[in-house]
Amino acid sequence: MSIVPASKWILNYRKGDLPSDALAGMIVAIMLVPQAMAYALLAGLPPQYGLYASILPLVAYAIFGSSRTLAVGPVAIVSLMVASALQGMNGIAEETYPAMALLLALMSGIILLAMGVLRLGFLMNYLSHPVISGFTSAAAIVIGLSQLRHLIGVSVPRSSSVIETVLSIVNSLDEVNPVAAMLGLGTVGFLLIWRRSFTRLAAIPNSVSGIMETLGKAGPLAAVISATLFVAAFELNDTAGIEIVGAIPAGLPGVTVPDITNLPWQDLIFAAFLISFVGFLESVSVAKALASKRRQKIEPNQELIGLGAANVAAAFTGGYPVTGGFSRSVVNFTAGAATPLASLVTAALIALTVVFLTPLFYYLPKAILAAVIVVAVATLVDLDTARQVWRYNKADAISLAGTFLAVLALGIEEGILAGAAISISLYLWRTSRPHMAIVGRIGETEHFRNINRHEVKTCSHVIALRVDESLYFANTSFLEEQMLQLIADKPEVGHIVLICNAVNFIDASALDSLDRLTTELHDARVLLHLAEVKGPVMDKLEGTRFLKDLKPGKIYLSTHEAMTDLNCV
Repeated sequence: MSIVPASKWILNYRKGDLPSDALAGMIVAIMLVPQAMAYALLAGLPPQYGLYASILPLVAYAIFGSSRTLAVGPVAIVSLMVASALQGMNGIAEETYPAMALLLALMSGIILLAMGVLRLGFLMNYLSHPVISGFTSAAAIVIGLSQLRHLIGVSVPRSSSVIETVLSIVNSLDEVNPVAAMLGLGTVGFLLIWRRSFTRLAAIPNSVSGIMETLGKAGPLAAVISATLFVAAFELNDTAGIEIVGAIPAGLPGVTVPDITNLPWQDLIFAAFLISFVGFLESVSVAKALASKRRQKIEPNQELIGLGAANVAAAFTGGYPVTGGFSRSVVNFTAGAATPLASLVTAALIALTVVFLTPLFYYLPKAILAAVIVVAVATLVDLDTARQVWRYNKADAISLAGTFLAVLALGIEEGILAGAAISISLYLWRTSRPHMAIVGRIGETEHFRNINRHEVKTCSHVIALRVDESLYFANTSFLEEQMLQLIADKPEVGHIVLICNAVNFIDASALDSLDRLTTELHDARVLLHLAEVKGPVMDKLEGTRFLKDLKPGKIYLSTHEAMTDLNCV
């Protein structure tokens, strides 16, 4: 892990990479301007906060992050989690949300930095892919429903509950603003057609695919410009009641200091941890996927440092929590970004937009930003993964479905915790009943396989039992029950060889159970033997009471050696 990874690519920068980095940076900036404002509104913040979160955080990540193509900034899921955290606080006025968002960014940054320093990048392994897929799919639906009020122009209270949101919208259907609905829903259709059309044009042989792909990403900007001009020309904010963004402060943000003393930061700790964790998972997942395509390496602990620095930068420059975005990172990658200089180009263009172009967004309809959000998150609903997981493993499918339903029914924070709990519970259940197989010799070889799958030779007085799981507190009772049942069913058996080639560790509970099992087998005039015990496991067993009680049972190097010694050849 390097303190400043940027030193590597800066010192070795090639002039030939400059055009591709500049082009990628410009394309991502075109995509990010409307998205940043839209995601800020999704988080319950003024639109300029999304733009502010797209300047210095990008620079900070470019300096401290390990990915060369990850595009950091506001993203839909983190924005939704920010909104959920702020709306879930009692007694907090909406005017306080920006200050709370700064505090949330600072806390998330500190948490990520601390995790990086402590080298806790391995924690990303504790949420399974089905849980993440169920969470993102449900979050996409929550995001889409939360934007319906802007899309159709109804006034409903914000709520983290899907049911309350749907009921509020249904009860307000008689108040739909037809002009806002035409703008919002029409823009959704326009964006979908725009993206599909340019995707098809880019796929035509001999077409100028690069230009077509670039234009395909510019759909949201085209929608923003055309809708803003349309609303301004007819003054629809006055004549048709179209809700607009309004005045956005021009100029770069000053230094903002999160207010720790006067705001209830203690109430944000849990949300900050979840935002940090989910943001890190999303960021590292896409960073690894893109890095593998170029045979590059991502350092999870360095990613924690980079994302932590980006969030701290957001806290002190008027932003809110950020992370690596999937769609923008893919665009950055496919546009040819070779180094993080592309992100610096993006940050510079966003800064120029904030300084010179914010007055042009005055008449921007919120319905258009809602449409941008809806189209952006539509791809997060992952039906393919759900189908594949259902066909492959029903337990993982339960994790996915449980997380999905929990997010919809309980909310973002509760839902992801429920998903993790379901995943861990299913893992414990699965490993508490490990696969066990009685094996026999294949022909005259030294290979032993499951008697239910192969034609093998066995001995009446010896059972060779392979357990395909490490032994720990959750499965020791099952192992004990199965072995005692075996000798009860086969009274002629005098030896059991426990094959441990799949056992990576034996915890204290399992050791105690094995010790007790040895005594019970001795009482039944059956000797327990071990075979193929791994070195680290054997090191732990050395000097334990179990090895003393095992005698005259033995520990064999291989199953063949055990069966030969026990006259089973």
